[in-house]
Amino acid sequence: MKRKYFLLVLVLILTMFLVGCGSSGIVTPATDEAKVRSVIYEYFLAMDDQNWSKAKGYCVYGSDRYYAVCQFEDLVNTLYLYCNIITINTGVNILDVSIYGNYSQAFCSVSVLITYCGYYESDSVSGYYNLQKVGNSWKLS
Repeated sequence: MKRKYFLLVLVLILTMFLVGCGSSGIVTPATDEAKVRSVIYEYFLAMDDQNWSKAKGYCVYGSDRYYAVCQFEDLVNTLYLYCNIITINTGVNILDVSIYGNYSQAFCSVSVLITYCGYYESDSVSGYYNLQKVGNSWKLS
């Protein structure tokens, strides 16, 4: 009986210790990499949905990427003067993520297809996307 009681208390103490360690606030690089990948994917989904405020929310305010979203929004709004339906389809393949403290670079291959007024424009580019950690979140810069 004493042995069962001792084992139960030991298991409870170990469980509390492990739970306490899990909430220490230390983020592993693998978790940061997953967050970086998620921000990039969510950014392009927001662009597909033409949700400009959400796309800008994934960017550091005032950064080059932030202003690129603003310019793209202006372009699409101009197209809406001539067309009722404009679709944006992006595909992103994240090939590599490097993290340097509060900064990150992700090498991505991106393809974009925009259709409007019976026309289409497409482009594919590869390059680095820079990110910065702001608080506990990663944002494109």
